[in-house]
Amino acid sequence: MRKYLASALLALAPVVLFNIASADDHRVKPTVDFAATARLNGSTTSLGKTGVVVKIQSAAIAKDGTITVRATIVDSDNIPLDRLGVATKGPVSLSFIAAYIPAGQSQYVSYTTSVAAATLNSNPSQVQAANDSGGTFTTNAVGDYTYTFKTKAPTTFDSTATHSIGVSAQRNLAEFGTFDEWSETSNDVFNFVPNGTPVKVTRSVVTTAACNQCHDPLIGHGGSRLEVELCIMCHTPQTINPDTGLTMDMKVMVHKIHMGSSLPSVIAGTPYRVWHRGAWSDFSTVVFPQDVRNCTTCHSAAATQAANYKTNPSRAVCGSCHDDVNFATGVNHVNLPEPDDNQCKGCHTPDAIHDFDASVSGAHLIPMNSTSLPGLVTAVMKVTNAVPGSQPVVTFSVQNKAGAPVDISKISSIRIVLGGPNTDYNTGPGAIRVSETPPATLQGNNGVYVYTMTNKIPAAGTGSYTISIEAANTVTLMPNTQQSTTAVDAAKPVEFYFSVDKSATAPRRTVVDVAKCQSCHNNMEFVHGGTRAATQECTICHNPALTDGTSGQSVDMPVQIHSIHRGDALANPYVLGTTNYQDVRFPGDLRDCTTCHMTGTYLVENVGAKAMVASPGGFTKTTAPISAACQGCHDDVATASHALANTTVLGESCAACHSAGEEFSVDRVHQRIF
Repeated sequence: MRKYLASALLALAPVVLFNIASADDHRVKPTVDFAATARLNGSTTSLGKTGVVVKIQSAAIAKDGTITVRATIVDSDNIPLDRLGVATKGPVSLSFIAAYIPAGQSQYVSYTTSVAAATLNSNPSQVQAANDSGGTFTTNAVGDYTYTFKTKAPTTFDSTATHSIGVSAQRNLAEFGTFDEWSETSNDVFNFVPNGTPVKVTRSVVTTAACNQCHDPLIGHGGSRLEVELCIMCHTPQTINPDTGLTMDMKVMVHKIHMGSSLPSVIAGTPYRVWHRGAWSDFSTVVFPQDVRNCTTCHSAAATQAANYKTNPSRAVCGSCHDDVNFATGVNHVNLPEPDDNQCKGCHTPDAIHDFDASVSGAHLIPMNSTSLPGLVTAVMKVTNAVPGSQPVVTFSVQNKAGAPVDISKISSIRIVLGGPNTDYNTGPGAIRVSETPPATLQGNNGVYVYTMTNKIPAAGTGSYTISIEAANTVTLMPNTQQSTTAVDAAKPVEFYFSVDKSATAPRRTVVDVAKCQSCHNNMEFVHGGTRAATQECTICHNPALTDGTSGQSVDMPVQIHSIHRGDALANPYVLGTTNYQDVRFPGDLRDCTTCHMTGTYLVENVGAKAMVASPGGFTKTTAPISAACQGCHDDVATASHALANTTVLGESCAACHSAGEEFSVDRVHQRIF
């Protein structure tokens, strides 16, 4: 199984990143901060302007079923493009599909189809939704074209139903010399009603933006499919894979892919894989990077029909994840057979009455998200006696989410963490990283507690330090029932920065945004039982001095997180304890530093770290800070040798070549052409 764990040392629950696209599918773009002088998508070259944007302007179906569509193509500066690549450089390939939503239904039926034959066995051929083939183009002007489909709609077509035309435009930039073969792609979908009345019925269950929270960007079929709105026109119930006999219907296929290794059928030994274009795509090792019960991660409010997952349950959708259910016999369905979907809504109502009931929301409730949890909210109010050689006195509060005081003797855990200095935790003459548990006998006043730490600020301490509080309680939900379940009710960790020498308080630098972590992980509560679900908290322990006791690998935050997310693209295994992270698959493009980083924090000139990183399991016993961060991804011996050769007694010379504006700046070497 491909696994994603934050740290084997710290006994985290396995959470795995997935990636539907292969490495060859990754289209590229520049990071947000890429210098203006660099080659961006749409930049001017000696041959002209790059970029492509396709827009369907109109569509119609004649009484005899002839389907026509007018589409425009322009570059990134809105300059019309010659689709043949004569008047403008870079020919543009346009592929069209036509489909409709039958009256009373919610999914597309495609007019344009093809016949797919089985190649692995003697299974019958299947008619599948597909692009039109063999139609004709009429040039209205450069960049303005009318396409007449070869496929015709039946003369009995319903002129009152919603019809849609989808298009994929791909501009071949090979003659520009340095671009991917199909590095410029644009999709569009146009909805219309042939009789001219307003469109009232559409299909919008999941948006492309929801997918791109993780996929950065979504890519299908070698880069030609970037928009879910286009994908769903082919991936309908009418599309069956002839080799496997499996439906390629979007609502089934995507649920199965994201469920991956957790599918009951996969656990029982049957892989979930699809034979496509002469190769297997095996999704049996996929593990979602968050709890799969988070339906709203994909079914976000931005989609018109985002609530479909709970308002319209069906055997196909539910059975895609719960594929050990036999609806015909009732096996694993409380012995109730279901010959059709008519009764699904009767038991599986949209919203829960109580936790873990049979409603769609109740059945997918993650215990730590239960509204019945009282919640824990901590705050550090002040730190006194915080001078070198003295024991800091911490005044803090603990309340529930309703604002009522909490007796800390009644909760499962609470600890106070002291770390410093804030420049690089646990390094230098004033280094400290300790945690203490206040005694249960500590008396509070309306939820406010005063605790004198047993550890002292180091005598050599200067500058700023951090006090943090972690707290959690184990709660039983639905006690004394068959649904009784325990949940961890964890407080969000808080950090309080203070000066030990009357200098201006300097908070720990912020490098990544935890909200960006959440876009894939939803929450970070899988880390250490939920008590350290914030990156600023993580860095207190995951500092330059921390190493894995088994492998000797650095567990400094930039090294560890880069190595984990790099995963299967690492040159050498990144092992913590008994866990090898080389089988992690990242769902996005690792070159886009801004997926995780805040603006500019990945640039070498902005690295605030100063301390050498302990790396006894690496190529050298210690590694300079910039080199260590880079080698978290670029972990080969050549990179390590290069970094070592360019580090002297004066320090690292990385900025000479890799700072912004230089030929090998971080942005240039991580450049993405999309």
